[in-house]
Amino acid sequence: MSLRDKTVVVTGGSRGLGLGLVEALVEHGARVTVVARGAEALQAVSVRLGVATIAADVTDEDAAHRILGEIHPDILVLNAGATPRMGRLDQLKWEDFSIAWETDVKAGLYWLQAALNLPLKPGSRVLVGSSGAAVTGSQMSGGYGGSKRMLWFMAKYANGVSQEKNLGIRFQAIVPRQMILGTGTGDAAANAYAGSMGITPEQFVARFGAPMPPRAFGDRVVSVLEDPQYAEGVVFGLNGDAGVTVMEGATP
Repeated sequence: MSLRDKTVVVTGGSRGLGLGLVEALVEHGARVTVVARGAEALQAVSVRLGVATIAADVTDEDAAHRILGEIHPDILVLNAGATPRMGRLDQLKWEDFSIAWETDVKAGLYWLQAALNLPLKPGSRVLVGSSGAAVTGSQMSGGYGGSKRMLWFMAKYANGVSQEKNLGIRFQAIVPRQMILGTGTGDAAANAYAGSMGITPEQFVARFGAPMPPRAFGDRVVSVLEDPQYAEGVVFGLNGDAGVTVMEGATP
C-alpha cells in the first residue's frame, strides 16, 4: 500500500526505534500520531516532524480504546516497551524479571483488543513490535525474550480473531534481529553483555553484522507496509545485512 495520506498511530514513537519509524513514515507522506508518556519528547518530535502527539500510558486500557476510537488509523504500530532490568537469572527479583510482561505484553493485549473490538476498519494493518530475543532468548534480560515471543504469538492470535469475525484487519509481527545502539533497550543489553565479556558495546553489536540504526529500521518497516510481497506475511525479521526476511508466511 502507498503510505501517502494514510493515518498511522505509533506507540512509543518519540525516541529510539519508534522515532526512526516516525521519521520514515513522515517522509513517505503518512499522517502520523505519536503516543508516548514523555511530554518533552513528544513536543520535540511534534515541532521537528509536524506530527500529532498524544500523551498517554500505553498500559492504560481506556486510553487504548479512546485513542483508536478517535483516530481510526489505517495502520497501528505497537512499538512502545519498557527497558528490561539487566542481570543473570540468579540475580533478578520477580519485579525486575517481569518488567516487560507488565508493560509490553499488557499494552499489547489492550491495544490488540481495542483494534479487534472497536473494530478498526477492513484493510487496516497492525504491526506488533517483537525482538530477536523472541527467537534465541536473552539470558541477561529476565523475562524480556519470553514477553517478545508472547507478542509474536498475540499477533497470530489476533489474525485468528480477525478471520473468525471477518474483520479484514491484518496483524503482523516485526522482529529486529540485532541489538541497536541509540535505543534504551539496545544500549542496556549491549552494555550488559559487553561488560560480561570484557569488550565495548560497539564491539559486541558488531557481531550482528551491518548496523541498523533507528532510521534504517524505520525504512525497513516502511518497506513491509508498502511492498506487495510482504502484504500477506505474518512475521518479518529485520537486520542491517539482509534487510527484510519473511520468518512466517500467511496462515492458511
